[in-house]
Amino acid sequence: MLRPRIIPCLLVHDKGLIKTVNFKSAKYVGDPINAVRIFNEKESDELMVIDIDATVNNEEPDYILIEKLASECRMPLCYGGGIKTVEQAQKIFSLGVEKIAISSAAIENPDLVTDIAERVGNQSTVIVMDVKKKVFGGYEVVTHNAKRSTSKSPIALAKIFQSKGAGEIIINSVDQDGQMKGYDLTLAENIREVISCPLTILGGAGSLEDLGKLISKFGIIGASAGSLFVFRGAYKAVLINYPTQEEKDKLIHYNFKL
Repeated sequence: MLRPRIIPCLLVHDKGLIKTVNFKSAKYVGDPINAVRIFNEKESDELMVIDIDATVNNEEPDYILIEKLASECRMPLCYGGGIKTVEQAQKIFSLGVEKIAISSAAIENPDLVTDIAERVGNQSTVIVMDVKKKVFGGYEVVTHNAKRSTSKSPIALAKIFQSKGAGEIIINSVDQDGQMKGYDLTLAENIREVISCPLTILGGAGSLEDLGKLISKFGIIGASAGSLFVFRGAYKAVLINYPTQEEKDKLIHYNFKL
């Protein structure tokens, strides 16, 4: 039976893990390999790892780090950052990564989605869209750690990417990133209404109740978070955590009094 997925998202910068607020103010949170081991122990549904340096610096994906992550990871692993070609995607897939996440390269060339999907499978081809509110209303997709505007609508792009063969679309809210005040449910609904492929929402979760509200509204969906799974307490002490099986069962049955 298909179930909602609860997915930690880890950001890699200078080979270490960081967490941002609105894609700025990065705080170091630890070693990527150690984090994977902890999430293994906590039996995470999936794990998403995004290298935020590769595209900005026009670098190749860090294949050495990817291989280390994949060899440690006992859950489905989605990796993104710097992927521009089918060959790069195939190499990453061959290292043991289950899902290939592409972003700016797909926005520049939507046919790349089809090319990658034909090589590694639709179910392994994931699109990540970083989305920001526009000053006068609506949303637009941004790239390069939200430093570049595309002037493109996430709704229009989501339709295109699904038609090109994307097996999953991840919507990452720049405005909610690191705020821990809840997801942008309006944005999520806008995207859900126009696509039928799996959808994952990232950005803003600050409590298990936030995950529950997302699951309650959309049912089978990916509920992803960064800060929620690496910080604890008012002072945001670094502590990697993840819901217990009992807590996950309550979320899935829409019981928010956790």
